[in-house]
Amino acid sequence: MILTVCMSPCVDITVELDSLNVGMTNVVKSKTTSFGGKALNVAIGVARLGGEPYATGLMYNENGYTFENALDKEGVPFTFVWSKGRVRENYKFIDNRSMLTEVNDVGEEVQKEKAEEVLAMVRMLSQRSSVAVISGGLPRGVEAGFYGKLVRSVAPNALKIVDASGERLFSAIAEGVDLVKPNIDELEHTLGRKIASKEDMLAGCYELLDRGAKRVLLSLGKQGAVITDGAHSYYCKSMNVAVNSTVGAGDGMVAAAAMQLEQDAPLSEILRAGVAAGTATVMTTGKVSFTKEKFNEVIANLRVREIS
Repeated sequence: MILTVCMSPCVDITVELDSLNVGMTNVVKSKTTSFGGKALNVAIGVARLGGEPYATGLMYNENGYTFENALDKEGVPFTFVWSKGRVRENYKFIDNRSMLTEVNDVGEEVQKEKAEEVLAMVRMLSQRSSVAVISGGLPRGVEAGFYGKLVRSVAPNALKIVDASGERLFSAIAEGVDLVKPNIDELEHTLGRKIASKEDMLAGCYELLDRGAKRVLLSLGKQGAVITDGAHSYYCKSMNVAVNSTVGAGDGMVAAAAMQLEQDAPLSEILRAGVAAGTATVMTTGKVSFTKEKFNEVIANLRVREIS
């Protein structure tokens, strides 16, 4: 079982426009609403790949039932810690150049007792999990160090994957993590420096390894991704495809990587599957995840090479 832990669920409202004109009236071409959050998107991706996901984390009383309905439709079982208030709403505006502009809500403040209940839930559910994925933001009232507490709460038998940045990532990897998946912007933000070359990129990954990560899967967007464990490093170029939306692409990558890690796959296959899922996601219109058919189509055309 792959357990995914979502501390910050969200309603994603994706709006397509011909162009986004600030200070002017804009006409909507299309609008889609999805109920997710990074870790919940990962659970959906695992389900689409035929894996066995289980979702947990925080949920909110006023509109949380919509998330239960969405997960039910995807065949994802769940148990949440319920808190007062509403799930936050994020707006994503995509123009005719595929430029994405995001406006993210800060959400409700969470009481300390509710966060502690999530830790207890993770301790219980991870006992029967092979992999635990902790990804996404934290609600108001919960400090970045809580990521370290979440990692410590995972049972020793489960592999740990973290998708976060900044102090949340540092807090997590200090406890020992089997795989982290930053993108290039998140790596720059986390390390506080510009990544301008392949050497800079690998040096940044090695710093995360030195701090406690066993593997780093670094997303390079449309350029593909790199993976390294310090001893071996690989690069996989993405296919040149029409980008419908980048929403959820990183979560698709994590879902596929989690499936491969669960199966004790080599680094090269973790990378290839991750790039395939991320690519398949950006090709999918109006959804937060990919189809298994699109994933299979993409992965058949990807090649991995070792780099140094």
